Amino acid sequence: MGIATTRSGVRLTLHVKPGASASAVTGPHGDALGMRLAAPPVDGRANDELVNFLAARLGVPKRAVVLVSGAGSRRKVVDVAGIDLATAEAKLTPGS
Repeated sequence: MGIATTRSGVRLTLHVKPGASASAVTGPHGDALGMRLAAPPVDGRANDELVNFLAARLGVPKRAVVLVSGAGSRRKVVDVAGIDLATAEAKLTPGS
């Protein structure tokens, strides 16, 4: 589903759609996790929204969420420190 364990937490492979009316997890998208972001893909605003949304949803500080790759792409890889795989999967289930 796009979530894997790392030494410090989890790595998320995401397919994002910026410009939505609200940020949300939409579910599996191929080998990634689909997400909508309530920010346009302009001046890094969608990436900022992604970090803020994930930190809030996963209950970790913003500094624990690091965009590893895909800053200018819909496909992004994000590392999240301080959370285990089971908790991340539970919190990133659509509608949770």
